[in-house]
Amino acid sequence: MAAAVARQGFRRMFSTSAFSPSRSTLPPPKADPSPNLFVSGLSKRTTSEGLRKAFENFGRVLHARVVTDHNSGYSKGYGFVRYETIEEATRGIEGMDGKFLDGWVIFAEYARPRPPPPQEQRIATDTPQF
Repeated sequence: MAAAVARQGFRRMFSTSAFSPSRSTLPPPKADPSPNLFVSGLSKRTTSEGLRKAFENFGRVLHARVVTDHNSGYSKGYGFVRYETIEEATRGIEGMDGKFLDGWVIFAEYARPRPPPPQEQRIATDTPQF
């Protein structure tokens, strides 16, 4: 419980600005448990291989990827880790959430599925559109 409160405090402290508009005070909905983890708070020095090694202590990692900027090649500060099972992913969250990686405190949680792409609105006509 104390770790969850501290984690929220860190997120609030480092993610708000005096110039940003106030957001709703409701926390985002929790994602359903899955083998996919979303990891935030990564250092610009963190690589996909470093992310994999850090999370391998808690189970078999199938895939680990740090999202990078196309121009600079540096980390954007977040990434994804995919475990073989949900149980391993749960151990990964428990073991790495709020811990240091490359000198930065990182946060691990279940990844939310991508929303479906918006449907193109088609004009209803008698002729089929290809």
